Amino acid sequence: MHTFASVADVEARFREARYLPAPETATVVFLATRMEKPILVEGPAGVGKTELAKVLAQTTDRELIRLQCYEGLDEAKALYEWQYAKQLLYTQILRDKIGEAIAGVSTLDEAVRVIAGQDDAFFSREFLLARPLLKALTAERPTVLLVDEVDKSDQEFEAFLLEILSDFQVSIPELGTVTARHRPLVVLTSNNAREMSDALKRRCLHLYVDFPGEEMELAIVRLKVPELKESLARQLVAAVQRIRKLDLKKHPSIAETLDWGRALVLLNAETLDRDLVLATLNVAVKHEADIAQVRMHLREIAR
Repeated sequence: MHTFASVADVEARFREARYLPAPETATVVFLATRMEKPILVEGPAGVGKTELAKVLAQTTDRELIRLQCYEGLDEAKALYEWQYAKQLLYTQILRDKIGEAIAGVSTLDEAVRVIAGQDDAFFSREFLLARPLLKALTAERPTVLLVDEVDKSDQEFEAFLLEILSDFQVSIPELGTVTARHRPLVVLTSNNAREMSDALKRRCLHLYVDFPGEEMELAIVRLKVPELKESLARQLVAAVQRIRKLDLKKHPSIAETLDWGRALVLLNAETLDRDLVLATLNVAVKHEADIAQVRMHLREIAR
């Protein structure tokens, strides 16, 4: 695996992967890989938190394993499930063998004990369906584990997650304790839908990622949409920066800035005037009430 030699090495490799990290981002990534601590990345939606994990996997030559969190997520969906349909199918296929095993048994209790003695056959890895957490623990090569939007999960699941992050092992009743072959690099992202517990924060290095400033966002647009004319790129970024100052339900993300830039390229636009803002605004602003709000401030946005 490719480890980082320094903070500067993180910055250089991330830039090669077309991700422009802020100095604090590069520092946290370097420290997390050396200290083997998870990173808790918080911030508004669309600032590149998930992309950070993807680029980390790419630049360290690790497989990315993603657990998407949601309300009601439980251990079975995150860790493992038994494939009961497959077990039943095998039971039907092997019914003759089962008949042979209990051929000399005279009572039902004895038959149950004999069959129970075959648990190892039907509760083996052959019938185990590994979910993201178990995949990260049992992977043959080191991985990056992305626990995306952890703030959407319940507090009970967060408590369960703490156990995994503390020891990187889990107990499966039928198989015993499974310990990580390789300690994964863990990135947890949060859009601040709820406050994460102090216990979780203690186990992580914290990183807050906000919307970029004008110069940084312009650099991202230049990198990702190089065919966009320089003057138009500056107008675009200035407009997005002004829109984000409005009281909107959802501010345009960096991805939506880039989509808006690509749309302008496809339209062969020369300048971002009032009419063009009106015609293309829905590329970056996704709620009708927000669009109405932006229209009220068109003069300052399209200046």
